[in-house]
Amino acid sequence: MPLWMRNFQSLLNIFLKSNCPLCERPTSQEVCQNCTQKLQRSCLPNPGVRWNQPLPVFAWGSYGGTLKLAIATMKYKNHPEIARPLGQYLGNAWLSSSTARNTKCIVVPIPLHSEKQKKRGFNQAALIAQSFCETTGLQLKVNGLERVQETEAQYGLTVSERQKNLAKAFRIGQDFRHILKTPVLLIDDIYTTGATAKSATQTLHQSGIRVLGIVATATTFNPNNPSYNSR
Repeated sequence: MPLWMRNFQSLLNIFLKSNCPLCERPTSQEVCQNCTQKLQRSCLPNPGVRWNQPLPVFAWGSYGGTLKLAIATMKYKNHPEIARPLGQYLGNAWLSSSTARNTKCIVVPIPLHSEKQKKRGFNQAALIAQSFCETTGLQLKVNGLERVQETEAQYGLTVSERQKNLAKAFRIGQDFRHILKTPVLLIDDIYTTGATAKSATQTLHQSGIRVLGIVATATTFNPNNPSYNSR
């Protein structure tokens, strides 16, 4: 790169700097280097440890610490830009796993109800999915599913309450209103009990669409006990 271009880039970076949404340090990236290192320490040693479950699960990180803060900041403090690095982490982990080898699928994010998305301004799962697909090269169908019921918050509900809360919450979206032979890979920000993923999977199965599994940026299950069933 010519010297004048390097100088211009350095000057541009100064003007483009903003504060890290997680720690307020100045940064020219979505998240500063210090917080990036903390985030990357959240990565599970084997993201695909639960891929042999009835509903296969591939989760990048453990939901806690800086990763929990990043997801909460993205969703509740209006920082959608955080979805880009989270999607990249998930995508790179997927590409490095044996699960991804020779796997052809279409990526579908878990949708928000239209009223909730309008209030928040974005669907974090869709933004993570976009970054995930840019990293992996997989095809993205943002409108594969629609959320037709504005369910109450899942936090604090029992497994049975979550399942009841999500019954008939989804329907096939406009992207899939035709015969689809390629399996679907669902994507979400957090995987907890699996009630949301199971409800979405049931909706797809009813239309003859096979679900390969779900990938998530974070999970609450205990990585030291793969048989552990999330709360």
